[in-house]
Amino acid sequence: MKRLFAEWEQQSSLLLVLPHKNSDWLPYLDEILFAYREFIKTASLYQHCVILCANKTDAEKLLANIDNITLIELPTNDTWIRDFGAIDIEDKDEIISYDFTFNAWGGKFESVLDNMVNQKLYNNGYMKSRLVNVPFVLEGGSIDSNGEGILLTTSKCLLEENRNPNLNKYEIDIKLKELFGLKRIIWLEHGFLRGDDTDSHVDTLARFITKDTIAYTVCEDKEDEHFDELKKMQMQLKSTGFNLLPLPLPNAVFYEGKRLPATYANFVFVNGAVLVPAYSGNTENNSKVQKLLKSVLPNHEIVGVDASVFIRQYGSLHCASINRFSL
Repeated sequence: MKRLFAEWEQQSSLLLVLPHKNSDWLPYLDEILFAYREFIKTASLYQHCVILCANKTDAEKLLANIDNITLIELPTNDTWIRDFGAIDIEDKDEIISYDFTFNAWGGKFESVLDNMVNQKLYNNGYMKSRLVNVPFVLEGGSIDSNGEGILLTTSKCLLEENRNPNLNKYEIDIKLKELFGLKRIIWLEHGFLRGDDTDSHVDTLARFITKDTIAYTVCEDKEDEHFDELKKMQMQLKSTGFNLLPLPLPNAVFYEGKRLPATYANFVFVNGAVLVPAYSGNTENNSKVQKLLKSVLPNHEIVGVDASVFIRQYGSLHCASINRFSL
């Protein structure tokens, strides 16, 4: 019986990709490398971190004195490993890693190198699990599992015309249920964040934090452009039968005059802790969200990690990492 893991289950490692000069991070490369160092330094306190890098010597200097890490030199286009990293499932007594097709969110950017990462890791002996190629476009940030056969996703992303144009909603529903051994898929029909270029990935909007609890992004400001869509999403979530934990939308975060898709829903489970994005200008909200998560997850440490530079490229902590159950 196939089963898609919940992210709070025991993990073997956290996989990340360091930014490099041949990516969109170049204009503020030093800032984002420092931010990644702090993220990795925190995550490595809880579990092993495997880090892909363009230059191993440079990476060793950046991450000096941080233990519990492995560096692998491997070329990439970008750093959002959540969306092109292999997705692990349990199949009877075996862990299988699915290598889905990655086309950079519907062909928006170059993605040839990113789409080759899983096969290269496998070919070079870095993967313990069996790698299974799946000729289907799917990004890790577009799905979320409760570990017991329920999947959260959004129609805006999975039905976007440049992902899998030859399949309709019914066909995609059937395919995902077969691949992941699902009993039910919750298709969110509403919700967006200004600046998001993923076509509303669910990991910016709503996430399982226990098998029966969904944390979700809420906007209380009726004048905010997100209010109507997030309110409609909230109403749909209330009809799902799950317990709900509303996480406030951060105060608007801007860079070079553009509003960025800052969200607290982009948190990361590691072994024994949850790493939660924190944003400059949001001290009160940062603290409030951490307390809310602690109220539902009393056995986890809730740790804020500054994501103010991450969000300049429209992603956050969850986007920048992927949980591995076998690597």
